[in-house]
Amino acid sequence: MKYIKKGAEPESLTHHRCKSHADYDNYDKKDDLRNALLMEQGHICCYCMQRIKIRKMKIEHWKPQADFKSLQLNYKNLLGACLGGKGQPLHLQHCDTGKGKELITINPTDKNCETFIKFSSSGEIYSDNENVDRDIDKTLNLNMQTIKKNREAALDEALELLRKEHPGRWTKDILNREIRRWSSRQRAYKPYCQIVVLYLKKRLARCV
Repeated sequence: MKYIKKGAEPESLTHHRCKSHADYDNYDKKDDLRNALLMEQGHICCYCMQRIKIRKMKIEHWKPQADFKSLQLNYKNLLGACLGGKGQPLHLQHCDTGKGKELITINPTDKNCETFIKFSSSGEIYSDNENVDRDIDKTLNLNMQTIKKNREAALDEALELLRKEHPGRWTKDILNREIRRWSSRQRAYKPYCQIVVLYLKKRLARCV
């Protein structure tokens, strides 16, 4: 999971909210919303960080739409998520699809959200905070085998490339440069970027 800095909402959403009887279901320009979410999230899922596209994504209500109707058109409550195994058995559902109507503690738009998240070198995501750990492991199912293996593969590929480019000792300058590269959005973040960033930051902390 990576911190999402919310930007300006699409004008069509602003205009729609001013209409009488406006709700999420009768907002007919959702592609405007999808594009805005993709841009500010760097084209990765708000939860698992896999690549998402305008025709392969969901619009997530962080506070569930069913229970928080006053927030159904609040841009700060809206995120872009992957399809999350929609239509698959429950144990293969994750992210927004797995979350359903559950209210979770961890919020990707919270500036401190990244401080709660840790990764193992095998791709596992976890937290020392009991509530957050339940959110990511149980409610969002972010340790589903496929996602876990994808994170592990992203880390392995990043480190293998780094070893080829810098076969000797990794200096602070090298590690800082790689951290900036993996943290840079430009048009899109690299999928699963945060596991690489946190690994490199650990290595940087051990540099003397």
